[in-house]
Amino acid sequence: MSDKSSAASRVLVDRATSWLLAQALTDADLETIVRGCCERLHGAGIPLARVHLSFSVLHPLYRALGFTWRRSEGLQVEAYRHTPDGKTNDRFKVSPYYHMLKHKLEHLRRRLDTDAKKEFPIFDDLHKEGLTDYLAFVIPFDAAKQQGMMGSWSTNSRDGFSDDEIEALISVQDRLAVAAKMAVRGDVAKSALMTYLGPNAGQRVLSGQIKRGDGETIRAAIVWGDLRNSTAMAEQLGRQVYIDNLNDFFDNVAGAVTDAGGEILGFVGDGFLAIFPCERNQKESTEACQMALAGAQEAVIRMEEANRERVAKGEDRLGFGLGLHIGNVMFGNVGLADRLAFSVFGSAVNEATRLEQLTKKFGTPIIASAAFKDYYGGDWDALGNEVLRGSDSPMDVYRPAVKDGQTQSFTVMRRDRTRHLSDAEAVVVLHQDSAA
Repeated sequence: MSDKSSAASRVLVDRATSWLLAQALTDADLETIVRGCCERLHGAGIPLARVHLSFSVLHPLYRALGFTWRRSEGLQVEAYRHTPDGKTNDRFKVSPYYHMLKHKLEHLRRRLDTDAKKEFPIFDDLHKEGLTDYLAFVIPFDAAKQQGMMGSWSTNSRDGFSDDEIEALISVQDRLAVAAKMAVRGDVAKSALMTYLGPNAGQRVLSGQIKRGDGETIRAAIVWGDLRNSTAMAEQLGRQVYIDNLNDFFDNVAGAVTDAGGEILGFVGDGFLAIFPCERNQKESTEACQMALAGAQEAVIRMEEANRERVAKGEDRLGFGLGLHIGNVMFGNVGLADRLAFSVFGSAVNEATRLEQLTKKFGTPIIASAAFKDYYGGDWDALGNEVLRGSDSPMDVYRPAVKDGQTQSFTVMRRDRTRHLSDAEAVVVLHQDSAA
């Protein structure tokens, strides 16, 4: 290895570390921190060609965030979802990261430009990129080592990294870890609020609506969904099978509603409540009802597909009902002074739940109120005049019109809620598994 001196400016490297510490005191996001760090180090004269960073996060939907910076391409960012089985591809057991975790190494440095057989398969890929030197590291964020940062610095400099450059990188990565840890915690708090409360309610809480009684009256199209025969399922099936059935229902039915633009405000037992907020005018009320019905009809399509798969596996079909309504609702905080719920309340919500119950009586998966039908327009089948439980006034109820054996249909983009683990995510999973 060459003992070349570094062309990097120590003053500019110090400026980069000072900038990172400043980011830890602000609300800087993780992407800004990673990109800014890589660009500043390269600007200081450290010959970085590629930087890879993975952050394990405590999050109900995601295992990790991955960042890859290349001098010629800039920054690429990926977020990696949990998978049902959480399994990791075997090829990661021959990765440098796994080697470090297994042997409890904080750093691993290897030259990539030798003719010797590569120690880890990933080195062949890096060598093809023209990289000559590789320095990997692991920095836990907590004593249990369940969260942290893993990464690597790589160069295509003919002489590789000098000792001065390695010393500078190690110094910088510690400051990077501090700034990243603060950003990860902030992002996790925001993401958890959005995941558990929904984007609208979560943003309201972040904006300061945190006291009991905080809230406002809004207008919204309302969807209340419920799984059929859940009581019998709970009594007859094992816990895990029952939970799997609930998730199958939520994935297909609630998932279709959110894909159509709805916001899930809560899962109540075997049911869920979603809204499509709108302004108090004809145009927006019509659009909200159109999106709500699109989501409901997409739910019917998706659940039918899922039921065909269930029957093929010898499992029972899942039935459900959806009540559609529109009206003014109270949106805000209720509960105990130290234990609050952020949701919508009011007679319109109660009426939506009662409408859903009528789907059992009329043997149809979707029932809408007259108000919903009037704003939506189009063709509907009248089902009669019903007195909803808890109400003294009768209400006309409807279902979407059936033409030639098919209900009206709308295109709802289907988001991919399942994916395989990527390289960066698998690295983080291994990190967590090895620390367990």
